[in-house]
Amino acid sequence: MVMHDTTTTLPTPSFMDNETRCGEPILSYGHVEKVLIGGVLTLLTFLTVCGNLLVVISVCFVKKLKQPSNYLIVSLAVADLSVAVVVMPFVSITDLIGGQWIFGRVFCNVFIAMDVMCCTASIMTLCVISIDRYLGITKPLTYPVRQSGKCMAKIVLFVWLLSASITLPPLFGWAQNVNDDNVCLISQDLGYTIYSTAVAFYIPMSVMLIMYYRIYRVAKVSAAKHTIAGFPKAEDEESMNCVTAVLKLQREVEVCVSFSRLLKNDRKNISIFKREQKAAATLGIVVGAFTVCWLPFFLLSTARPFICGVQCSCVPLWVERTLLWLGYANSLINPFIYAFFNRDLRTTYHNLIRCRYRNINRKLSAASMHEALKLAERPGTDAVTQRLRDVFDEFLIALAEELFSHFN
Repeated sequence: MVMHDTTTTLPTPSFMDNETRCGEPILSYGHVEKVLIGGVLTLLTFLTVCGNLLVVISVCFVKKLKQPSNYLIVSLAVADLSVAVVVMPFVSITDLIGGQWIFGRVFCNVFIAMDVMCCTASIMTLCVISIDRYLGITKPLTYPVRQSGKCMAKIVLFVWLLSASITLPPLFGWAQNVNDDNVCLISQDLGYTIYSTAVAFYIPMSVMLIMYYRIYRVAKVSAAKHTIAGFPKAEDEESMNCVTAVLKLQREVEVCVSFSRLLKNDRKNISIFKREQKAAATLGIVVGAFTVCWLPFFLLSTARPFICGVQCSCVPLWVERTLLWLGYANSLINPFIYAFFNRDLRTTYHNLIRCRYRNINRKLSAASMHEALKLAERPGTDAVTQRLRDVFDEFLIALAEELFSHFN
């Protein structure tokens, strides 16, 4: 997000004689520095484009992934893809030529508007996704009914309109961008800075943290409910009479019957329990990555006009550029986080990267069937039946040994 001065760069190169209106020098790089910086920034941009393009293609063209809940994932990917396509290249070029803005005053306003809108849309979509996950966990019976395609489309539209609203004040005279032949800097007006950073970051981050905390609590309570004690271990006594064997059999049968009823009740909720655990883990990583990437930049953007004034930036140039690209890196991380926790996305990525376009839907269905069979093979009520058989076998062996000792 261009709440930064575009006259800065990452290393500490030599200075040229000319300066901008803000008094900040145009920087000069050596050949090796240009190759190094250009390679890193190009790689970051390329990977961001590829990762988010895979998400868009996967959800739009794979039938199984065309679900209303994935509309938000597509919106996030489109926002991050827009950052990579319409923002990162111009910032990279500005960095490589030493920080001087060469694209003109008119395009400066357009560039700032696109940067702010796309970055804000990405951040706010992450916020809405956290709310969506929370409602899906806490209201599993009623929320999917309201999760229709039209409803999700309206939510996505609202996110983009709200993101666009942050870009309007500088275009309509409330807060003018700092814009001359060498500098392209978003407005440093105090009121606008507080408004834009609050709507674009601090409010969404607070909502995400609250949603994660609530999902974590729900998952923790659910984990406690699903903690089931195992069967009592067999006694290590060398001798066992008939009365002892009968009493042990009775205790074991009661435990098995109780355990069987518990499994029968929990089997209906096991998918919900797993979804809660998965949602807590996914959202925790998303919130953590989001905070690490964007929090330093927005703290700097909020404090800068109060420290440096509303005309220029007094922050060290390498600090601004490092924090800016750290924020952009969040657009690279997002598609890989969701793919890591989503088997269908991983499978689709794998097939698309290997150019295996045919029968992707059939492969996803086969993978789902394989997973269902694995779940069916896991210990459940069959384990209870087997345990009952083991108990009766132990009883018969003990009874036989007792009778044999009496006859001897």
